[in-house]
Amino acid sequence: MKPDEIRELIKLVEESNIDELEVSRWWKKVRIRKKVTNTNSQDISGVVQKKINPKENEFSEALLKEKSIQEDDKTFEVKSPMVGTFYRAPAPDAEPYVREGDFVKKGQVLCIIEAMKLMNEIEAERDGKILKIIPQNAQPVEYNQTLFIMSIE
Repeated sequence: MKPDEIRELIKLVEESNIDELEVSRWWKKVRIRKKVTNTNSQDISGVVQKKINPKENEFSEALLKEKSIQEDDKTFEVKSPMVGTFYRAPAPDAEPYVREGDFVKKGQVLCIIEAMKLMNEIEAERDGKILKIIPQNAQPVEYNQTLFIMSIE
């Protein structure tokens, strides 16, 4: 799981009435607990546990410390509408649809997601500037995974 996915899970737990959430995927396990106060006045801080198969890459400390772009009134995320493979360009030797820093118009193609041998063009839902492209080219993406962070221009 990526740090952004973990942040989304933490947000989900914070905004819901559940006290604990555990997700396991591909030899990775994440458990998130809300801060709870009992009659003994013991506080259990929100805990995120991570167990990874040692053969897999671990989260990079630099990635976790990397300055993140927080969503506010002037930024928004473009999320994947499906599970599939993310492609930045229409062909391996073609120029990418967009690059970080590009201004895009509503309806402009941002990327392609291949799902079950079908190529699905993902279009911009509104005008804006591409601040960050999250997945790497040809990387698998999950439903509702953030693909782009954009600002309203």
